[in-house]
Amino acid sequence: MGDSLMDGVTSIMLLPDDCLCFIFNFLDCRTDRESFGLTCHRWLNIQNLNRRSLQFPCSFGIVGPSSLSQSCTDINSFHLYRILARFQQLEYLSLSGCVEILDSALSYLKPYGSKLQTLCLDCCFKISDYGISLVGDGCPFLTTISLYRCSITDAGLEALANACLALRHVNLAYCPCISDSGLRALSQGCRELQAVKISNCRGVSGVGLRGCSSTLVYIDAECCNLEPEGIMSIVSGGGLKFLNIASLSCSNFRNGLEAIGNGFAARLKILNLRTCRSVTDASIVAIAKGCPQLQEWNLALCHEVRVLGWASIGSNCHNLKKLHVNRCRNLCHQGLQALRDGCKELSVLYMSRNSRISDIALELFKLYRCNVEIKAEEVMSIGPNWDGIDYDEST
Repeated sequence: MGDSLMDGVTSIMLLPDDCLCFIFNFLDCRTDRESFGLTCHRWLNIQNLNRRSLQFPCSFGIVGPSSLSQSCTDINSFHLYRILARFQQLEYLSLSGCVEILDSALSYLKPYGSKLQTLCLDCCFKISDYGISLVGDGCPFLTTISLYRCSITDAGLEALANACLALRHVNLAYCPCISDSGLRALSQGCRELQAVKISNCRGVSGVGLRGCSSTLVYIDAECCNLEPEGIMSIVSGGGLKFLNIASLSCSNFRNGLEAIGNGFAARLKILNLRTCRSVTDASIVAIAKGCPQLQEWNLALCHEVRVLGWASIGSNCHNLKKLHVNRCRNLCHQGLQALRDGCKELSVLYMSRNSRISDIALELFKLYRCNVEIKAEEVMSIGPNWDGIDYDEST
């Protein structure tokens, strides 16, 4: 090296590893990063040490620069071992759709996955509670985990909650074997929890979230068998900003949703009650008065909301920007007028053709509220991504 410098010869190959790492991290283009690793074994090792995320092509979602070329059927325990041993600085790993992954494969997380913060195991059907306990042992700094359609039970959730105290985002959608017992362990053990998805978990009533942390701002409980007491538990933390309880499966909910407006959900900004067909004016009035920060409210197919309910929305929802009223059978011209005269911040009204609203009433709405866009489309899902939520005490 000294002779080369004396001869006036310079080369990037003479730079130390920390300088090469600095250069690598400035490469934004995927092609440039891959080319970097093809230069020589030393540069390949630098590329490996700087890889932070990895997602397989079988993972659900957009395949990014971190993807590998194997198909789902190729990913097994041996491959996972080789991958984790090679990329030891991973912070994000998605094995979603790797249906052949077994519990035993997750044992490699302990020596190689200690820096993981996000782990996605969606549709890993062969992963059981034992595998989840291995995740807890190997990933103490985990903040996000997605277990969509996994066959885990409350025992797995309890093991996870006991080991991963820093968990913030948890997706348990379509996990049929979990109940309020597992949710209780999660909400009491992980006090930094910010977002929970439990949609289509039929064994959940909601009471497992009683006494949850005020950091919990996002709950997706669509198509759950929630009970009135469960609704009170869901809002008990006082920090909720997004709530999806669309398609409630419980039949005794005519006035059970009034708990949302009892003061604990005063910070709520987005509420999805789509196809809650039995919700009454009493619940609507309580929510309209008790949730002054509401910005988007989906009431599509809420057939029991009548003039009193619409009038309360118009009078109390001063921050409402988007309102969904598609196929609401009891929205008539009086109800539309109440919305027209109130809701001063309204910018979008999702409303399909309604036989109880005359053409004159609709034209008057457009005349008086020309700044409001009326859309006939019916939106099935509203709100932010569950794993993009951040707790902000000031909002």
